[in-house]
Amino acid sequence: METEEDQSLADLLRDRFRLSTISIAEDEAKANNMEVSETVVACVADLAFKYAEQLAKDLELFAQHAGRKSANMEDVILAAHRNEHLAVSLRSCSNELKAKEPQSERKRKKASKKEDKLRVSTSVVDIPD
Repeated sequence: METEEDQSLADLLRDRFRLSTISIAEDEAKANNMEVSETVVACVADLAFKYAEQLAKDLELFAQHAGRKSANMEDVILAAHRNEHLAVSLRSCSNELKAKEPQSERKRKKASKKEDKLRVSTSVVDIPD
């Protein structure tokens, strides 16, 4: 059950998200010499927030299904499967980020997992009675 403090924090987050969305929509309209009614801007803000909520729920479920506690880039790409253009953009962004990551860090991450397994297997000590 959600506490009053949690609900207050959720309301604050929702309001800030909507204000940011409204600001972006107004800036884009201005940059393109367009006028957008307040009703349309409010609808766009609500839709964006609902989309973000659903995305967060999907990411949580994908991570849980994979046995993880946190979402990763693959979960984000999978969540975008309904929007092919977005999924392609996300894959491209992911590949660019992977390419920019130094090779030594990638190897170190993999090595650390192996080291963790070794530590687990070698950390068991049999103590005789």
